[in-house]
Amino acid sequence: MNTVRRMGWSAAAAGLAALLAGCGMPGAPLAPSLNLPDPVNNLAAARNGNLVSLTWTMPKKNTDKLLIAGEVQVRVCRKQGVADTCATAGTLQLAPEAEGTFTETLPTVLATGQPRILTYFVELDNRRGRSAGLSNPSAVLAGQAPSLVAGLDAEMRRNGILLRWTPESAATAPAKTAVRLHRKLLTPTAPKAAHGPLDPAPEPVQQSLLVESGGQTGRALDKSINFGQKYEYRAQRVVRVSVDGRALELAGPLSEPVRIDAVNVFPPAVPAALVAVAGGGENGVAIDLSWEPDTEADLAGYIVYRREGAAWQRISPVQPVVGPAFHDAQVIAGRTYNYAVTAIDQGGHESARSAEAQETVPNP
Repeated sequence: MNTVRRMGWSAAAAGLAALLAGCGMPGAPLAPSLNLPDPVNNLAAARNGNLVSLTWTMPKKNTDKLLIAGEVQVRVCRKQGVADTCATAGTLQLAPEAEGTFTETLPTVLATGQPRILTYFVELDNRRGRSAGLSNPSAVLAGQAPSLVAGLDAEMRRNGILLRWTPESAATAPAKTAVRLHRKLLTPTAPKAAHGPLDPAPEPVQQSLLVESGGQTGRALDKSINFGQKYEYRAQRVVRVSVDGRALELAGPLSEPVRIDAVNVFPPAVPAALVAVAGGGENGVAIDLSWEPDTEADLAGYIVYRREGAAWQRISPVQPVVGPAFHDAQVIAGRTYNYAVTAIDQGGHESARSAEAQETVPNP
């Protein structure tokens, strides 16, 4: 009987051990999720005149690495100093992974006075108004912004686009004032499926050019344009200052845009150094012409003219002469001829005639 009882207890103990081994012991309880959105880490701020624009990307997960469900409360705030509290500039609701934008007109107290650092943040709150902290800082300058650029105009030139505007008076312009030109390509080309190693890089859609003396000269030449494109320009004055050891720009408002078609209506340069030399030919006599080559990218070729009296006559073929040389075999011994050459581009624009070259065909 005792043996049976001992066997029963042993079996029960073995069963309990097996049960514990199969299910495992319960662990420590997990802390409840706070559902705090991850802080923004790519906030960027820019000031144009008295407008400050912010951009950022909303996170898709919270601090527990779980996907955020629903829109998130966003608070935009700014600080004037390290110890200052972050004053609220505005609030909005945004979905996870959305591209956030916010624009505010600076209050008068921040849009006047000497340049000083103004730092922006965004803070994301959960439904209980709690957050995981402020975003990365992004700074602009508070203070009096430079004046608006007036009279912006664009004009085609042979070597680029000439931009002009009304210059500031030297007496009223702040020190270290420059003008930043913003250029936008209005006719971007469709991207290729693949680029070869020798393919030119596509032209950027947005570019900027800082004109150091723009505040006083009121003009700049953009040589980096491509003919056949359409561009839009805007300009703004900028003052570069050092605040707390940091080099920053205080930018004025953007000017009204001006648009221009970069059309090449300019003929090639006039050919130079034309030389005529009498020599032999199939009929016994001829005159050989040569000149310095034109290096313009859209050159189609050259046209050769000849005269004996007052009237010029084209003697080259209908198709332009490709190289900087021509053989005139249609001459008569004992006569004197005058020659001139023009250059023509692929758009059909022909240059003026070169300086004349004269040669007499000797008698046999």
